[in-house]
Amino acid sequence: MPNWLLPENIADVLPSEARKIEDLRRLILDNFRVYGYELVMPPMLEYIESLLAGAGQDTEAMTFKLVDQLSGRTLGIRADMTTQVARIDAHLLNRPSLTRLCYAGSVLRTKPSGLHATREPFQIGAEIYGHAGLEADTEIQHLALASLALAGIKKVRLDLCHVGIFRAIIADDAIALKDESALVKLLEGKDVPGLQELSVGYAPETRAALLALPHLYGDVTVIARARQTLPKLPAITKALEELQALAQAAGEECVTVDLADLRGYHYESGAIFGAYVSGLPNALVRGGRYDHVGETFGRSRPATGFSMDLRELARLMPTAERKAAIRAPWSTETGLKEKIVALRNAGEVVIQSLPGHENDQDEFDCDRAVVLENGNWIIKNLD
Repeated sequence: MPNWLLPENIADVLPSEARKIEDLRRLILDNFRVYGYELVMPPMLEYIESLLAGAGQDTEAMTFKLVDQLSGRTLGIRADMTTQVARIDAHLLNRPSLTRLCYAGSVLRTKPSGLHATREPFQIGAEIYGHAGLEADTEIQHLALASLALAGIKKVRLDLCHVGIFRAIIADDAIALKDESALVKLLEGKDVPGLQELSVGYAPETRAALLALPHLYGDVTVIARARQTLPKLPAITKALEELQALAQAAGEECVTVDLADLRGYHYESGAIFGAYVSGLPNALVRGGRYDHVGETFGRSRPATGFSMDLRELARLMPTAERKAAIRAPWSTETGLKEKIVALRNAGEVVIQSLPGHENDQDEFDCDRAVVLENGNWIIKNLD
């Protein structure tokens, strides 16, 4: 096998795409900052017990594991940064007040999380800790859509769900509770025959509600249908009210509701959302409430946030135009050196041609040149 081949779903990022990703990273992080979010940088490696604390079965299956040569303990390479940031909030910062944190960096996964997805996403996200009210969910949802708008993506479908509905349905049915994980997988796949078979021994009300969930998807009128179809339990009523409020905050015309979409169920605790665009099978953004993750770090604290993959986002953007640049000859002559320094200090890209080599670059368009004329180094336009 050639030594230049990379593993499946792993790829180098070449100059044009790398510039788009970096430009997006700076743009989005700067926007997070004006909302009051503080940047943190969790490590790539952690002890597996810490990395997977409260993360759920899906994250564990996605996590690469290895043995630490110093301690002999098992380490994990992060597949997601959410629990790491929750650890920072709960254990290191330990603030009594509301905290807004953001992050950006590569994660690594044992398998792709969607069709044509990379196993090494460049994850960027934001989290709010310390506020249990719907105001925090609304801010996170707004910030996620604003981040997509910064990338020029404005036609977005926001898909809403609420894990509290499913939990309320099975809460008082001991047999259904034992099948919780299997039920989540069947609901995610909208496998109605599988649900019918698995739920044969459940209480009639439980079974009817579970079989209704795969059909409760569509525009915001789904919420009204759910009020008529699902049991009149306080937790379900509250969850549907929250979904209605979040749909109104986003603009109901761009919202869909899917009460069987339970991805992230094992660590989410409330309203969850995904942002989709036409032509892309995977959600560009995933977010939601996860109030109980901090418990594993000794501090239960309300939390909600979102994350997205900048590599996937960058692929949707048009090819970036080449940046105008100035070509300069190679010389140690003092006047030329001073001219180049002055131009670069002014923000110009100046590329010196090394002796015997032509410049061949995708990123820069040398439309001007530094030339010596009448004893002075000047800038001339190139035809």
